[in-house]
Amino acid sequence: MKTALITGITGQDGSYLAELLLDKGYRVVGIVRRSSTTPYERIAHLVDRIELLSADLLDQTSLMDAFEQVRPDEIYNLAAQSFVATSWTQPVLTGEFTAIGVTRMLEAMRRVVPKARFYQASSSEMFGLVQETPQREATPFYPRSPYGVAKLYGHWITVNYRESFGLYATSGILFNHESPRRGLEFVTRKVTDGVARIKLGLAKELRLGNLEARRDWGFAGDYVEAMWRMLQQETPRDYVIGTGETWSVRQLCEEAFGCVGLDYKDFVVTDKKFERPAEVDLLVADPSRAAKEIGWTPTVRFAGLVRMMVDADLERHRHAPAKPA
Repeated sequence: MKTALITGITGQDGSYLAELLLDKGYRVVGIVRRSSTTPYERIAHLVDRIELLSADLLDQTSLMDAFEQVRPDEIYNLAAQSFVATSWTQPVLTGEFTAIGVTRMLEAMRRVVPKARFYQASSSEMFGLVQETPQREATPFYPRSPYGVAKLYGHWITVNYRESFGLYATSGILFNHESPRRGLEFVTRKVTDGVARIKLGLAKELRLGNLEARRDWGFAGDYVEAMWRMLQQETPRDYVIGTGETWSVRQLCEEAFGCVGLDYKDFVVTDKKFERPAEVDLLVADPSRAAKEIGWTPTVRFAGLVRMMVDADLERHRHAPAKPA
């Protein structure tokens, strides 16, 4: 039985990855930050099948102790301050978690379990002000937010440790991937939750920023399969993971409201406070290397993904406990 260690296991990707690895017969251990509460909503159905261990990406010793205790075969570093908007208001914290935290993970691996295999969650936000379209592994990076800059550091430090110390360390440059488990602050989930609330009479409008921004949106459940496949290859390489299709926020709204028979124009209000200081206008992947070398292609397309999320949010609100008057 292989042992996998996952940081960020309580997040969207961590929960789907834990499910995948359990189905493949892995022992799954998740690193969680010590807290007086237990925000395990996304993994509540898994807690009796996984192990949870307290450690912190801000604390080198705790990571080394965790690696020593678990002795993982595979390490998936999914933990980060992952919301772009927050990176503008908390840029230093974003750098500590999303950039330097990767170094702490790699250094712990190098010292304790150098034969393990390491996956780093890189991001399409590293492309930022895109230099070519579509974006592939050789496309120059030009991040446009503290989050993108921090992710770029994490990406390059992973390459550096691979080349300097011979570690099996690889990065997946994942384009936007969504699901019913996506955080409510992210635009896809903000839209599908807003649609559900409006349809059920719980809200009257949905306020958004730039409706013309375009993204390559896929299903998180597909993308964790790519993570796993990357660590099964003989030689570590970095891969772009996406659908190869791009859609605007406006098209997202049109599709989501259409799922419930409504016209988005009647409910969506643009609000400048939701616009970024430096916008990323267009992201779209060229995932051909992943298809050719690791045999990965997405199974869920845009319309199906939006329908899945709208249906899940409708169901959640319909079964939510009534609030006192």
